[in-house]
Amino acid sequence: MKLRCAVLDDYQGVALSSADWSPLADRVDVRVLREHLDDRDALVAAVEDCEILVIMRERTPFDAGLLDRLPRLRLLVTSGLRNASVDVAAARARGIAVCGTASSSTPPTELTWALLLGLARHVRAEAQALREGGPWQSTVGTDLAGRTLGLVGLGKIGSRVAAIGRAFGMDVVAWSPHLTEERAAEHGARFAKDRHELLAAADFVSLHLVLSDRTRGLIGEAELRSMRPSAYLVNTSRAGLVDGGALVRALREGWIAGAGLDVYETEPLPAGDPLRTLPNVLALPHLGYVTEGNYARYFGEAVEDIAAFLAGAPVRELS
Repeated sequence: MKLRCAVLDDYQGVALSSADWSPLADRVDVRVLREHLDDRDALVAAVEDCEILVIMRERTPFDAGLLDRLPRLRLLVTSGLRNASVDVAAARARGIAVCGTASSSTPPTELTWALLLGLARHVRAEAQALREGGPWQSTVGTDLAGRTLGLVGLGKIGSRVAAIGRAFGMDVVAWSPHLTEERAAEHGARFAKDRHELLAAADFVSLHLVLSDRTRGLIGEAELRSMRPSAYLVNTSRAGLVDGGALVRALREGWIAGAGLDVYETEPLPAGDPLRTLPNVLALPHLGYVTEGNYARYFGEAVEDIAAFLAGAPVRELS
């Protein structure tokens, strides 16, 4: 009898066409779930017959309680080589292997700049006016050359964003809890002694940190108020880095000029969420990782993970 595999959250319906699944055809029946199942009972009902699940990183929490409700599960494959929403120890204790895939830092870097440029040149408002027969030119764009780009985090993605900022002629300043002056200099960035100094200096602030107990809520009301009223905040990293309520107030009351967002505490973003309608928000539905190349990498290596597991030698196991 073939094993059963479900691919979760295949919003675009491209999981099966993004990789060659044929090496598994005689051993595994694969199906995809196009809609996100936030309700646990609905999720269990949809996948409880599966021995293998392929999931998108940190979209669906797999804690001990959920794993207990999936007694047939033997392999959990996640995009990326880190997934804070999977209890790996609990999975291992239940005999479930957890494996990952490679993930490129290029797509989120590129999307960060799509948002930043969109904010600087008021792309949303101008494009909407053009489509709807509104005024021809109603805004004045912000120059990037000579402006200050503040990076909260200077890792794989942050350092790439810094390089592009320098190419635009921007002054790049960086801070993170573990960043040193020497490392900042290696990437052509000035070192800020704390986040308040960075936020007060920057015309554009972009977040590039891993979400943890230490970084959750790192940008709260005090931090947002320390930004310039003309400054923009861009977050393609994790929604939890920012106090969501404080951000909405900052946008409504003009503490900052606007925000470019690709990540949210609840995804998909609820229909009535103010971030969908605030005029100074440029919001995208978590597209940072969504490119042809990244999907080929995710699903191609998911096939490899499954084949290796079936051969008794799992690869890219998460610890």
